[in-house]
Amino acid sequence: MFSHRPFIALAVCLLTIATTRDAWDAWVARTVLPLTLAETSVEMRDRDGVLMRAFDIEDGRVRLAVLPGSVDPTLTNMLIAYEDKRFYHHKGVDARAMVRAFGQAATSGKVVSGGSTLTMQVARLLENSGTGSMHGKWRQMRLAWALERSLSKDEILHLYLQHAPYGGRIEGVRSASLVWFGKEPTRLSPSEAALLVALPQAPEARRPDRFPDAALDARDRVLTRVGAATSRADVPRKMRHLPRLAPHLADALRGANPHARRFPTTLSVALQQKMETLVRAHAAGQRAGVSVALIALDHTNGEVLARVGAPYYSDANGALGFVDMTRAKRSPGSTLKPLIYGLAFDRGLAHPETVFADRPTRFGRYAPQNFDGQFRGDVTARDALSLSLNIPPVALTEALGPDRLMAAMRAFGADPVLPGGQAGLAVALGGVGLSLEDIARMYAGLAQLGVEVSVSDQRGDGRPGYRVMAPRAAWQVGDILRGIAPPAGAPGGLAYKTGTSYGHRDAWAFGYDGQHVIGVWIGRPDGTPVPGAFGADHAAPLLFEAFGRLKPSFTPAPAPPPDTLISTTADLPTPLRRFGLARPTHANPVLAFPPDGAVLAQAETVIKVEGGVLPLTVLLNGAPVASGLRTRHIEVGALDAGFSDIAVIDAAGRSTRIAVELRP
Repeated sequence: MFSHRPFIALAVCLLTIATTRDAWDAWVARTVLPLTLAETSVEMRDRDGVLMRAFDIEDGRVRLAVLPGSVDPTLTNMLIAYEDKRFYHHKGVDARAMVRAFGQAATSGKVVSGGSTLTMQVARLLENSGTGSMHGKWRQMRLAWALERSLSKDEILHLYLQHAPYGGRIEGVRSASLVWFGKEPTRLSPSEAALLVALPQAPEARRPDRFPDAALDARDRVLTRVGAATSRADVPRKMRHLPRLAPHLADALRGANPHARRFPTTLSVALQQKMETLVRAHAAGQRAGVSVALIALDHTNGEVLARVGAPYYSDANGALGFVDMTRAKRSPGSTLKPLIYGLAFDRGLAHPETVFADRPTRFGRYAPQNFDGQFRGDVTARDALSLSLNIPPVALTEALGPDRLMAAMRAFGADPVLPGGQAGLAVALGGVGLSLEDIARMYAGLAQLGVEVSVSDQRGDGRPGYRVMAPRAAWQVGDILRGIAPPAGAPGGLAYKTGTSYGHRDAWAFGYDGQHVIGVWIGRPDGTPVPGAFGADHAAPLLFEAFGRLKPSFTPAPAPPPDTLISTTADLPTPLRRFGLARPTHANPVLAFPPDGAVLAQAETVIKVEGGVLPLTVLLNGAPVASGLRTRHIEVGALDAGFSDIAVIDAAGRSTRIAVELRP
C-alpha cells in the first residue's frame, strides 16, 4: 500500500531547513556591525611621498593608513596560504576548519586550534574581542558572516592589514614594516613577509626585539607551511622609531589645518636628515641655552627643501627646543643692508662704485656707529656693503625713506614687526623684527633678480611674483655679495651676507647661488645675549657647510641684465660719483623747512618741500593729514606739545621726514 509518510517527512524536513535558513539569514542580517572606518595616524610626507612624521592616535598607538596597492603581493599571498587557504571561497566561516576546531574543543574542553578565517580575525580585531571562549568564537562567526555580506574579499583583507597588531603600540602592516624593517611594505623578501604573517598571532610573545628565538621559530614555521625556502636571515633585534623629521613644521601644518589627514610637503627627507644632523653637530659646540635654526629653499620655485627649527625637539640643554626659530621674530642685524643697496641702485640714488663718506654722522638725533667703532673715510658702495659699514646704508635709508624700506620687505613676502609701531632710520641696522624665513624670502627675491618668490612648504599655485626692484639693481647686489671673502677653507662664488644683532643676541648668515637660498640663525630663544657670537665667525661657516650638504658645487649666477651699467667711479655720471651731490629736483622730496630737529614756539606750522613729484601726501606722527597736494608750501596744522614726526611722500612713493619739538 502506497504511503505518503516519506513525502510528508521530506516536506517537513525541507520546510524546517527553509525556516531555519530564513531564521539564520534574519539573525545574520540583524548583526550590528562595528565601525570599519578606523582612525589612522595623521602623516606628513616629503616631496616624494616618503613619511616624515606620524602622529599617534588614541592610547598612543600608531596605525598608518594602508593604501591600495601599497603591500607586496608576497605578503598577502603568504598570509592567505598560511591563515586561510579557502579565504576566497567561503562566506566568512570555513566549515571544515570549524568542524575540526569544535571537535578538538569538545574532546579537550577548551579551544585548541582556532579554525578562524581571516574574516573572523577581522571581526575580533574590530571588536577587540578575545579568542579563548566558545561565546567569543560564536560572536566572531556571526560577525564574519555579516561582514562577508557587506564587504568584498579585498576590503576584508585590507581591514586585516590595517588593524593587525605587531607588538607594542604598532598596528597595521605598514606601521610594522617601517618599525621592523625600516621601509614601506611595497617590496618585501619572503623572510620579511613571513615574519609579518607570524607576528599578529602573538604580537608580544613573538616580538623580535624581546623574544628573537620565538620570532625566528614562528617565521620559519610560516615559510615551511607555505612551501617557501627557509631563510638564514636573522630577525630584526630592534624596533625602529618612526620618522620625526621637521617636527616644528608638522606641528604648524596640523595646527593650521587640524582636520587634514595628510600633509604633503616640498621638503626632501634626505636633505632634512642631513641638515638636522648638521645643526645638531654645530649646536653641540655652543654654550648652554644656545639654539640653531636653518632653512633651505629653491628660489626658482619657492619650495622649501629643509627646515630645522631647533637642534632638538625638546628643552635639552636649556635651548627651548620646542620654539621654532625659523619663524620667531628677531633683530636682523646687518642682513637688511643688501635690500637697502638694491633699492638705492633701483632708484638711481647710487651705483656699486658710488663713493660714500664713512665718517661720524648725525641723522637728527640718531648717530649710528660702525660695529667696530672705526670709520673708513671715502669708500665705494661695493666696499661699504662688503665691509658691512653702517653710515652709508643709514644715509640711503634716509634718502629712500624708512617706509619704502618697510614696503619692500613686505613686497618680498616678509612680515616685519616694528617694536615702536613706526619705522625710523634704525630699521636699516636691525631695528625691526624679522624671522629667519622672512629674511630668506627677501634673499630669494634678490636671487630672482628683484621678483618676489612665493615661498611655501607645500606645493604652490605658481602665481607670478611681484617685481620689487629692477633686475640690474638686484644683480648688482648679488655681484657685490659674491665678492665677499668666504670663511677659511670654503669655496668662493656664493652671494652671502652675515649679520649680528645688538648685544650679540642673534648671529645670522644668508647665501644664495643660481638656484638655492640657505639661511642660518644662532642665538638663545629667550633673547639673552650670547657674548662673542658674530655672524661672520659662527653663522657663516655653518652656511657654507649647509651648501656643501646640499650639493657639490654652486649653481652659476645669472649674467648681468642688458641695462646694467658696469663702470668705474670716474666714468659714472656726475650725480652717481659721490653720494650726496646735488641732484635734479625731481629725484627725491626734501623738507627744506623747518630743519630736522628744530624747536618751534608756535603750534601752527608751515612746511616747505623741495624736489619730489607732485601731488604730495603729508603724515603727522604716522597719520595722514593731507593728500593730493600740488603746492610745496603746506600748512600742517596744530602740533601737540613735545616731539612730532612730519613725513612727506611724493607721487612716486619716495618720502622724507623730520622730527621737530614744540615748546609753547
